[in-house]
Amino acid sequence: MSAAPDTPPGVDLERLRRYFSENVADADDSPLRADLISGGRSNLTYVIGDGAHEWVLRRPPLGHVLPTAHDMAREHRVIRALAGTAVPVPAALAFCDDAAVNDAPFYVMEKVDGVILRTPSDLARLTPDEARRCSEALVDVLVAIHAVDYSAVGLGDFGRPDGYVERQVRRWGEQWERSKTRELPEIDELARRLRAAIPVSPAPTIVHGDYRLDNVMLAPDDPGRIVAVLDWEMATLGDPLADLGLFLLYYARDEDRTGSVGATISPEAGFLSRDGVVARYAERSGRDLSQLEFYEALAAYKLAIILEGIHARFLMGKTVGDGFQHIGSLVEVMVRGALDAASASSIPALRG
Repeated sequence: MSAAPDTPPGVDLERLRRYFSENVADADDSPLRADLISGGRSNLTYVIGDGAHEWVLRRPPLGHVLPTAHDMAREHRVIRALAGTAVPVPAALAFCDDAAVNDAPFYVMEKVDGVILRTPSDLARLTPDEARRCSEALVDVLVAIHAVDYSAVGLGDFGRPDGYVERQVRRWGEQWERSKTRELPEIDELARRLRAAIPVSPAPTIVHGDYRLDNVMLAPDDPGRIVAVLDWEMATLGDPLADLGLFLLYYARDEDRTGSVGATISPEAGFLSRDGVVARYAERSGRDLSQLEFYEALAAYKLAIILEGIHARFLMGKTVGDGFQHIGSLVEVMVRGALDAASASSIPALRG
């Protein structure tokens, strides 16, 4: 891919210039510029501008793309379907599956004016009241995602919800085999326990697949209002408690067990506690959370394998941006922490 020296890898602005002028509202044939948005370690996200307008472009990573992963068409489809629902999403503007345009499928969406909290200093700027309302909004929007009538918005064939959890355990195990850079017996043991403890799922819903604080945008003038939910690359139809389990892994993590993934969310700063999150989700969704420990273990298993894939791309020199050097060590910390938690679970099969 040809690019000017100041253009980040992954975008060819000359080819995109023509595509934008023909397919994106308000774009003309003006020269484009691109800036890589920090924070993402999977799909690549760029702000594309022409001096008068700005848009956001999403494309797959540059190398080591696993089967079924990084599906731009699915991500574009789900945010387009959710427009007009209670779930805030950017407007979907265009989708391109012609690799001749930018060497990979991509889609273009509205650039939303908002704030993403990614670092401890970002969180420290919130007052206790703002922190509480932010965490309440996070729970409420997750409930809203799980309340969408997916058939009514045209997503009835978006996934195969029957057997979702069993397939998750099996498919992520297959992804591990494709991504692993070393043997890790602990992940095999965690997979064995998960297979033995698969619960009966509640009624299926849309599942975001990676719902967390830094995948939402907050209103610039109100941290208690979410203006966009981002990064739908793993969305499907399935068990909503898988979303809750992963959200809790990010939200209420113990650094000794999960490593430094994301910014610490502390109840002392005003945020809801883990138990507060669980209680609010249970009350607002009406779902039985008695098997939640299984979903938290599944979340750690899934995230460890995602991180191993990122580590593999880093070792091949296929990552874009900074912050990848420590990812490999996080995999081991996370899996061992998940096994410790499973061994203390109230679910017999998880205890091994």
